[in-house]
Amino acid sequence: MISIDWIKQVVLDDYYRYSRHGDQERQNDDLTLTQVKQALLNGRILEQYADTGRGLSCLVAGFTDNGIPIHAVCGCMVNTLVIITVYIPAPPKFKNPFERGN
Repeated sequence: MISIDWIKQVVLDDYYRYSRHGDQERQNDDLTLTQVKQALLNGRILEQYADTGRGLSCLVAGFTDNGIPIHAVCGCMVNTLVIITVYIPAPPKFKNPFERGN
C-alpha cells in the first residue's frame, strides 16, 4: 500500500515525476505543476489499487491553495512517485471531490 505520508514526503523532496499521460491530462484541465503539488501536499487517499502489472497505485484527492479540487492517480516505481493521471473531478463521475457519482 502507498501511504499519504510517503506521498507528501516525496513531493516535498521533489522526488516524483509525471507520466506522459498524466502531464497531458494536467494540461488538458489547465492545471499548473504548482497546483498539483499543493493538492498532493494537503490531499488524502480515497482509493488504493492492487498491482495489476504496473505496480501499486492510489487515488489522491486534494485542493489547491485557491480551493480547486484535484484528483491524482499515483503509483510507485522504484521508490519514485509517478503521477499517472491528474484531473479536476466533476459530475457525473463524481458527486463531489470525495464521492463517486451514480
